[in-house]
Amino acid sequence: MPSRYRSYLRFLGRRLAVTAMTLFGLMTLVFLMIKVIPGDEARIIAGPEASPAQVEAVRVKLGLDAPLVVQYVRFAGRVAQGDLGTSISTLQPVVRDLAEVLPSTLELVVATMVFSLLMATAAALVAASRRGDMVDSSSRVVAVIAGGLPTFWLALVLQYLFAAKWRIFPISGQQSFQFIADPITGSPLLDALLRGNFSAFVNAVDYIVLPATALGVFFAAQLFRTLRASLISILQSEFIVAVRSKGASFARILLRHALPNAMGPTITLAGIQLGIMVGSAVLVEGIFGRQGLGAYLQNAVAQKDTFAVLGTVLVIGAFVCLINLVVDLLQLALDPRVRAAQFEGAAR
Repeated sequence: MPSRYRSYLRFLGRRLAVTAMTLFGLMTLVFLMIKVIPGDEARIIAGPEASPAQVEAVRVKLGLDAPLVVQYVRFAGRVAQGDLGTSISTLQPVVRDLAEVLPSTLELVVATMVFSLLMATAAALVAASRRGDMVDSSSRVVAVIAGGLPTFWLALVLQYLFAAKWRIFPISGQQSFQFIADPITGSPLLDALLRGNFSAFVNAVDYIVLPATALGVFFAAQLFRTLRASLISILQSEFIVAVRSKGASFARILLRHALPNAMGPTITLAGIQLGIMVGSAVLVEGIFGRQGLGAYLQNAVAQKDTFAVLGTVLVIGAFVCLINLVVDLLQLALDPRVRAAQFEGAAR
């Protein structure tokens, strides 16, 4: 096997080992935290009217009478087999619950990423083309402010202004009652497209605008700063001078030559943000009443549903780790400097 491929395999092995250790630590931490939350899981499952004997029978049936270490080992063994346990709230496997709510969260994350990229790209093009003037300075100030706004606060402000006060967008939910139908994928936008129902699609868009905006402002500010810096650097490079000497217009130089070459670092950052967005979406979903991972996790915590909480956190953690791994592999494949640094470090 060529040494280059061996280096790739060693790099992939190291990253997979780090990912596995990260998920193991996350699983352990959340398991211990959920156990110290006040409340008796057996009592919650059996109901408030259950007798002590009934509560004890439930405890024995679920293995909650075993020592904490034994409970953890049993749970870790099931997770290794792809079994996240059974939810005490829905009385069905956690994996099935997550498969039902995850598409709604991914829909919000994708919409947020599209919004962030569009806003950041438009603002960065304007700022880079007018470097140093009032427009550029103002855009940088706005980006700093936007990057410092708490997401939950911005969500509440948008909800109050655009939904409660001005009634431009719906205040909560993810689809109007008349458009609700048996889910195909669990994503209202995608389901409406699959059914060919344009009215339902527009309705679902109305419901996702405010959540995506509240979630995307912070990420758009970060993407803007990265893309603006890359554009300015490329516009000052020698090959742009050569293109300009051939008589190309500034708009053509900016859109045809500078922007494609500046998108590399921005796409890398967007990939990293994609994983973070899944975790951040949980809070926004709760505020806007979307039936995704956020609502499922809130209900699981309130019910002290250990397996549901652990399963949700592990899925979010796995998604973040997977996205980071993919981004690292893309950087390794596309950037010779990253390959040199990684392979040289592995050789030492």
